Amino acid sequence: MKTDFDQWDRAFRTQNMYEFNRHPNGLLWLKVRAVCRSKQLQRFVSDNHIVLSSSKLADRNVELYEILLHSPEPMSLLDRFLKDKDNEWYDEMGVDDDRLKADLYQVRHYAWGGDQNNSLDKYLVSRYVKTISNYATLTGKQGEIGENAWNYVQASWYNNWTSYLIEALFKRHRRVVSAVGEIKSVDFFIDSYPIDLKVTYFPAQYMEEKLKALLGTKEVTWLKRKARALGIVADNHVKDELQKYILTEKLHDIGRHHVLDELKSARAHIVDEARRDSVELMKWLYGHQGEMRFGAENWLFLVLVDTADMTASWKMKRAFELIEPTVKAYLDHFSNGNLKEIEFEYKKQQYRTMADAIFVVK
Repeated sequence: MKTDFDQWDRAFRTQNMYEFNRHPNGLLWLKVRAVCRSKQLQRFVSDNHIVLSSSKLADRNVELYEILLHSPEPMSLLDRFLKDKDNEWYDEMGVDDDRLKADLYQVRHYAWGGDQNNSLDKYLVSRYVKTISNYATLTGKQGEIGENAWNYVQASWYNNWTSYLIEALFKRHRRVVSAVGEIKSVDFFIDSYPIDLKVTYFPAQYMEEKLKALLGTKEVTWLKRKARALGIVADNHVKDELQKYILTEKLHDIGRHHVLDELKSARAHIVDEARRDSVELMKWLYGHQGEMRFGAENWLFLVLVDTADMTASWKMKRAFELIEPTVKAYLDHFSNGNLKEIEFEYKKQQYRTMADAIFVVK
């Protein structure tokens, strides 16, 4: 016989996250999952004088849900526990937030080791292990291999700890209840909504598509045309990204800043349009996510943009003087109308969810 717990478990596993929005039993199920780690579960039942007869952790979660389902004020019990910062798993690490914020500014160079999928092991195997048969040649690549490994570690470290600090800004707000057990698909709850925070930069591919529509052609083609009119010959033997860099540098060198200003203005216009109405961008982000990390949960996007130099937007993840007041203002004024309904297609399957975007623009 299927129970209420099983129904919500099936909805969760099939990415039918829309059903959890503002449904009391669905919210209860998620918040029980948020205390599902063994130590947290034991502390929660002990604090609230709840006795569980099951010994297996999975069975104890089901039993706790059924008990709370028939309790007078289950949400207040769970919220009180989840709002207690001492129950956060990472709090035991004793991270010095101020020291960490200062250390993040020591990262001067941001580059992924590995291939375009940020997979260092596959990159090393394909580039060195399976393509170089001569050991002397391989030993000559030690410095190059070491640099790739360091780039991967440094970029991963930077992303991990900036994400930790940004997420903490949300969790410390009075209207936010943390999902301390770090369940998949939910970082925290704002009022009655389960939220998965996505810190991202303005997507380059989306910008490229919008620029093509605005300029009437690809960005690199537009730059070539402008450069040719000024007597600058493009090198057609290099890839587009390098081509754009070379042409930009040459235009700088001869003081033709008006061309670059025109391009900068076009980018700023696209960002402004997305800020005014973020639904199209959010739908694009849902539809272009990686298959391994696919999700249809309620996403709250924190979009970081450096309009002066979009390639330097990675530095915005440590710009807490800009991020913190923006996040606070958003949460202070959060209402039901903030989250927009998003319908998107992924792998020929239709999904429905709720989402919103917060822009932090430099």
